[in-house]
Amino acid sequence: MKKLILIRHAKSSWSSGAGSDNSRPLNERGHAASRKIGRWLLAEGLVPDTVLSSDATRCAQTYDGILEALGTGPTPEYNSALYLAGPEMMLATLQTASGDTVMMLGHMPGIGEFARDLRRDPPPAHEAFRKYPTGAVTVLDFKADSWRDIQMGTGKIVAYTTPRALP
Repeated sequence: MKKLILIRHAKSSWSSGAGSDNSRPLNERGHAASRKIGRWLLAEGLVPDTVLSSDATRCAQTYDGILEALGTGPTPEYNSALYLAGPEMMLATLQTASGDTVMMLGHMPGIGEFARDLRRDPPPAHEAFRKYPTGAVTVLDFKADSWRDIQMGTGKIVAYTTPRALP
Protein backbone atom coordinates (compact mmCIF):
# COMPACT_ATOMS: atom_id res chain seq x y z
CA MET A 1 0.00 0.00 0.00
CA LYS A 2 1.30 3.45 -0.96
CA LYS A 3 0.06 6.78 0.39
CA LEU A 4 0.39 10.11 -1.45
CA ILE A 5 -0.05 13.53 0.16
CA LEU A 6 -0.58 16.21 -2.51
CA ILE A 7 -0.26 19.82 -1.35
CA ARG A 8 -0.64 23.06 -3.23
CA HIS A 9 1.77 25.64 -1.81
CA ALA A 10 0.30 28.04 0.77
CA LYS A 11 -0.65 31.65 0.02
CA SER A 12 2.21 33.65 -1.47
CA SER A 13 3.00 37.33 -1.69
CA TRP A 14 2.60 39.13 -5.00
CA SER A 15 4.02 42.32 -3.48
CA SER A 16 7.25 40.87 -2.10
CA GLY A 17 9.52 42.40 -4.71
CA ALA A 18 10.73 38.93 -5.72
CA GLY A 19 12.74 38.98 -8.92
CA SER A 20 10.79 36.12 -10.50
CA ASP A 21 7.64 34.11 -10.00
CA ASN A 22 9.76 31.14 -8.88
CA SER A 23 11.27 33.17 -6.02
CA ARG A 24 7.97 34.56 -4.71
CA PRO A 25 7.74 33.90 -0.91
CA LEU A 26 4.78 33.07 1.28
CA ASN A 27 2.89 35.89 2.93
CA GLU A 28 1.97 35.83 6.63
CA ARG A 29 -1.29 33.99 5.93
CA GLY A 30 0.69 31.39 3.97
CA HIS A 31 3.18 30.84 6.79
CA ALA A 32 0.31 30.36 9.27
CA ALA A 33 -1.51 28.03 6.85
CA SER A 34 1.56 25.83 6.36
CA ARG A 35 1.84 25.31 10.11
CA LYS A 36 -1.91 24.47 10.27
CA ILE A 37 -1.41 21.87 7.54
CA GLY A 38 1.51 20.39 9.47
CA ARG A 39 -0.51 20.16 12.68
CA TRP A 40 -3.36 18.46 10.80
CA LEU A 41 -0.98 15.99 9.14
CA LEU A 42 0.54 15.16 12.53
CA ALA A 43 -2.90 14.66 14.11
CA GLU A 44 -3.83 12.34 11.21
CA GLY A 45 -0.58 10.37 11.55
CA LEU A 46 0.55 11.45 8.09
CA VAL A 47 4.33 11.88 8.23
CA PRO A 48 6.01 11.36 4.85
CA ASP A 49 9.01 9.13 4.11
CA THR A 50 9.82 11.17 1.00
CA VAL A 51 9.08 14.76 -0.03
CA LEU A 52 9.09 15.76 -3.70
CA SER A 53 8.68 19.46 -4.29
CA SER A 54 8.83 22.16 -6.89
CA ASP A 55 11.93 24.26 -6.37
CA ALA A 56 9.84 27.44 -6.01
CA THR A 57 10.44 29.44 -2.83
CA ARG A 58 6.75 29.27 -1.87
CA CYS A 59 6.79 25.46 -2.01
CA ALA A 60 9.99 25.27 0.06
CA GLN A 61 8.55 27.65 2.65
CA THR A 62 5.30 25.67 2.75
CA TYR A 63 7.26 22.53 3.57
CA ASP A 64 9.32 24.44 6.17
CA GLY A 65 6.09 25.39 8.00
CA ILE A 66 4.74 21.85 7.75
CA LEU A 67 8.04 20.45 9.06
CA GLU A 68 8.00 22.92 11.96
CA ALA A 69 4.61 21.54 13.02
CA LEU A 70 5.48 17.89 12.35
CA GLY A 71 8.71 18.12 14.32
CA THR A 72 10.38 15.57 12.04
CA GLY A 73 10.47 14.71 8.38
CA PRO A 74 12.73 13.93 5.47
CA THR A 75 14.92 16.37 3.61
CA PRO A 76 12.89 17.44 0.56
CA GLU A 77 13.93 16.66 -2.99
CA TYR A 78 13.51 19.97 -4.85
CA ASN A 79 12.94 19.49 -8.56
CA SER A 80 12.75 22.29 -11.13
CA ALA A 81 10.67 20.00 -13.38
CA LEU A 82 7.84 20.25 -10.84
CA TYR A 83 7.69 24.05 -11.13
CA LEU A 84 4.32 24.63 -12.83
CA ALA A 85 4.32 20.96 -13.93
CA GLY A 86 1.29 19.27 -15.40
CA PRO A 87 -0.13 15.93 -14.27
CA GLU A 88 2.03 13.85 -16.64
CA MET A 89 5.30 15.30 -15.30
CA MET A 90 4.06 14.96 -11.74
CA LEU A 91 3.20 11.29 -12.34
CA ALA A 92 6.59 10.62 -13.95
CA THR A 93 8.32 12.22 -10.95
CA LEU A 94 6.15 10.30 -8.47
CA GLN A 95 6.99 7.02 -10.20
CA THR A 96 10.67 7.55 -9.23
CA ALA A 97 9.85 7.93 -5.51
CA SER A 98 10.85 5.66 -2.67
CA GLY A 99 9.20 5.07 0.68
CA ASP A 100 5.60 4.22 1.47
CA THR A 101 4.27 7.73 2.15
CA VAL A 102 5.21 10.47 -0.31
CA MET A 103 4.39 14.16 -0.02
CA MET A 104 4.38 16.19 -3.22
CA LEU A 105 4.18 20.01 -3.26
CA GLY A 106 3.27 21.88 -6.41
CA HIS A 107 1.33 24.59 -8.18
CA MET A 108 -1.97 25.17 -9.93
CA PRO A 109 -3.28 24.17 -12.30
CA GLY A 110 -1.11 21.02 -12.34
CA ILE A 111 -1.51 19.90 -8.72
CA GLY A 112 -5.31 20.22 -8.81
CA GLU A 113 -5.53 18.36 -12.12
CA PHE A 114 -3.19 15.68 -10.78
CA ALA A 115 -5.37 15.18 -7.68
CA ARG A 116 -8.47 14.85 -9.87
CA ASP A 117 -6.79 12.56 -12.43
CA LEU A 118 -5.30 10.16 -9.85
CA ARG A 119 -8.56 9.30 -8.13
CA ARG A 120 -10.72 6.36 -9.11
CA ASP A 121 -13.62 7.35 -6.87
CA PRO A 122 -15.97 10.35 -6.96
CA PRO A 123 -14.41 13.63 -5.85
CA PRO A 124 -14.82 14.71 -2.22
CA ALA A 125 -18.02 16.58 -1.43
CA HIS A 126 -15.86 19.50 -0.31
CA GLU A 127 -16.69 22.43 -2.64
CA ALA A 128 -13.06 23.62 -2.66
CA PHE A 129 -11.72 20.41 -4.25
CA ARG A 130 -12.62 21.61 -7.74
CA LYS A 131 -10.80 24.93 -7.23
CA TYR A 132 -7.89 23.43 -5.24
CA PRO A 133 -7.06 26.62 -3.31
CA THR A 134 -3.68 27.48 -1.83
CA GLY A 135 -2.75 25.06 0.91
CA ALA A 136 -5.21 22.38 -0.27
CA VAL A 137 -4.25 18.84 0.76
CA THR A 138 -5.42 15.58 -0.79
CA VAL A 139 -4.39 12.22 0.63
CA LEU A 140 -4.70 9.18 -1.64
CA ASP A 141 -4.08 5.48 -1.06
CA PHE A 142 -2.88 3.14 -3.81
CA LYS A 143 -2.91 -0.65 -3.85
CA ALA A 144 0.61 -0.98 -5.21
CA ASP A 145 3.97 -2.29 -4.08
CA SER A 146 5.96 0.27 -6.06
CA TRP A 147 5.44 3.88 -7.10
CA ARG A 148 6.38 2.76 -10.64
CA ASP A 149 3.03 0.90 -10.72
CA ILE A 150 0.93 4.01 -9.99
CA GLN A 151 -1.27 5.15 -12.86
CA MET A 152 -3.95 7.80 -13.30
CA GLY A 153 -7.35 6.74 -12.02
CA THR A 154 -6.04 4.21 -9.49
CA GLY A 155 -5.99 6.20 -6.23
CA LYS A 156 -8.56 6.25 -3.46
CA ILE A 157 -9.02 9.63 -1.77
CA VAL A 158 -8.90 9.11 1.99
CA ALA A 159 -8.75 12.76 3.08
CA TYR A 160 -9.05 16.29 1.73
CA THR A 161 -8.77 19.60 3.55
CA THR A 162 -7.83 23.23 3.17
CA PRO A 163 -6.28 25.65 5.67
CA ARG A 164 -9.61 27.47 5.98
CA ALA A 165 -11.29 24.26 7.13
CA LEU A 166 -8.70 23.73 9.89
CA PRO A 167 -8.76 25.27 13.38
